Amino acid sequence: MKLPRRTEPVDRRIRRTRAALFTAAVRVVGERGTTEVSVTELAEAADVSRRVLYQHFGDRDSLLVAATVDLIAQNDFSELIQDPAEPDSAVALARRFADNRSFFRAVLTGSCAYAVTRTVAELVRPHSIASARRRFADIDDRLAGDIADYFTGGTIMALTRWLCEGPDPLDPKSFVASLVRVQDAISHPA
Repeated sequence: MKLPRRTEPVDRRIRRTRAALFTAAVRVVGERGTTEVSVTELAEAADVSRRVLYQHFGDRDSLLVAATVDLIAQNDFSELIQDPAEPDSAVALARRFADNRSFFRAVLTGSCAYAVTRTVAELVRPHSIASARRRFADIDDRLAGDIADYFTGGTIMALTRWLCEGPDPLDPKSFVASLVRVQDAISHPA
């Protein structure tokens, strides 16, 4: 199951500007290891004016949230809400997080952490609901939503902990295997 396609601006200049801002945000935050970077620094790294950054995103944290979603959406984030029969795609996505560890660690713990977590959870929630329905027969809509929120929140917290506290180098296969073990234990208790 794929996330809905992101709506791309029609104008090529807008797409290029947004792409430059996303690239700059990922690079600068990743290099610094913090979200405490100035709008001026981000604009200069993207070779645009501060005004352009504000026109597109309103503020620094909104840019960082959008850059996070863009980086995640290059893969299908819903696959991290794992179907044990298809672990390879989840491992590939976990590798993307590992490869951009410094950036993700900063946005998941910095000034925009709540907005990033909430936005990612909203993107993933429909897929989590579908997964809950597959794992648990005969559940109503409210329970499916509650289970989805539980799995999504737990997965995001596990991801944050793995990125912040995991040993170098991070092992995407073992991270995905741990998520699968937890979901299996919850959905098939002994």
